[in-house]
Amino acid sequence: MEFDWLDTPFNLKAIPPKEIEESFEDPFSLRILPDTVHATAARYFNLGKSMAGRAIFTVFWTDGKAYRAIFARDMTPEEAHFYERKNAELT
Repeated sequence: MEFDWLDTPFNLKAIPPKEIEESFEDPFSLRILPDTVHATAARYFNLGKSMAGRAIFTVFWTDGKAYRAIFARDMTPEEAHFYERKNAELT
């Protein structure tokens, strides 16, 4: 999985790129296409955990070869609950 970290529109000091990449490699990560009619390009959500257990929410796009994170932050309690609930349903 290749990531493009050039000119990211958010602060990479808050969540390091390594942790964001790890959240995508989480075998239980959830990738979701949001239901929106106003988007000019497909944007996706990723909910996953880093190796240290940090729950990360990322907005990204992909061309099928590379991923570009547009925004990343810690999951809210509601998102973490959704992540845990969906994984419980799938396992």
